[in-house]
Amino acid sequence: MSSLVAIVGRPNVGKSTLFNRLTESKDAIIHPVPGVTRDRKYGKAEWIGREFNVIDTGGFVNNSEDKFEEAIRNQVLISIEEADLILFVVDVETGITDHDEVIADILRKRGKQVLVASNKVDTANKEFGTSEFFAFGLSDVIYPISAANGYGTGELLDKIIEVLPDTEESEENEVPKIAVVGKPNVGKSTFINTILDQNRNIVTDEAGTTRDSVDTHYTAFGFDFIITDTAGLRKKSRIDDNLEFYSTIRTIKAIESCDVCILLIDGSDDIGKQDLSIFYQIVKSKKGIVLAVNKWDLVEKDTHTHDKILKQIRERISPFTDVPVIFTSNITKQRILKTLELALEVYQNKIRKVSTSTLNELILEEIENRPPPAYKGKYVKIKYITQLPSKSPAFAFFCNLPQYIKDPYKRFLENKIREHFNFHGVPIRIFFRKK
Repeated sequence: MSSLVAIVGRPNVGKSTLFNRLTESKDAIIHPVPGVTRDRKYGKAEWIGREFNVIDTGGFVNNSEDKFEEAIRNQVLISIEEADLILFVVDVETGITDHDEVIADILRKRGKQVLVASNKVDTANKEFGTSEFFAFGLSDVIYPISAANGYGTGELLDKIIEVLPDTEESEENEVPKIAVVGKPNVGKSTFINTILDQNRNIVTDEAGTTRDSVDTHYTAFGFDFIITDTAGLRKKSRIDDNLEFYSTIRTIKAIESCDVCILLIDGSDDIGKQDLSIFYQIVKSKKGIVLAVNKWDLVEKDTHTHDKILKQIRERISPFTDVPVIFTSNITKQRILKTLELALEVYQNKIRKVSTSTLNELILEEIENRPPPAYKGKYVKIKYITQLPSKSPAFAFFCNLPQYIKDPYKRFLENKIREHFNFHGVPIRIFFRKK
């Protein structure tokens, strides 16, 4: 399970720029006008082999009557409560302001682990201005950084990795953890109630009934696993309720802490952008996936309906199409237990280990039959393959010129691994290293 880091600070100190820097993305909108960030952004950062989730929060403004700023204040407080680590971003050019003082006071009272990052230190000469932030009493070290050009961010990342809890756990003898996820009102709670044969979770026709993640240990019909009902994930532009924002954070954490996600989509509607957003969130988190097309009893069907919808789903989730898709109904209990069987099969695929000798025997033969294309007159020679000791399938290919291997050939190798070994429903990572 990845840890959660929240970036907080007053408006226009560079929080979104730092978010983009840490996640190596451009997901957060950057603008010199305060208040641009109103919807929370979630991303994944990686540093020296460790991963963590990052929340970009809006600028905290105290005693404002603006309804948006009031919502931002409340959601910043939720982020602080849920996070494992707080990055408090301040501006070296303007120094301490009243809003900074208020945020620092909140952080002191919460007792959370805090790193203070003094932003806009574009040169070493500006580092002297960071000393005034020791007045907050939050940290023995102030980290001078420039989120815009990357100055000092390496040292900050080193410290983040040092203080975050080590979340790696042994998978041996663990009970599989399955999370049921999807957009609001797709039938997640009913799905779990059908499995448990009891009204364990509240069900209504109104979207958003489930506000928190609910775990249940299920032991019946030969099954033994923990299943989690989660709140519906919807577009961030629609997260205008503080309780719903809290639910969204908990859902993301539930995805991070599970082994396999059962992603429910509404069979009576086309697979949409929000379904795909959740799908890619699961893939980014390297979790197993079972895609369940729910409410199948409501679909008007002919002999071609099943194949037509299945083809549409495969096209939309491309290029990762090696995912089990099953058509279910909570009302008729159609294929509900089969969905659980698939989820546990995917779990076994996720923890599967392939011996190095078998890998090299089968995949090197495929490489010999179709070697990597020459690049700039140079030929790549792959000599050795091994599976890495990670919690999700990852493989290292040792070769002479790893920088010359392009994405199409990476996909070829992934497809060959999937052909020879059963990783159905599980994302695979491939790395190329100097021999």
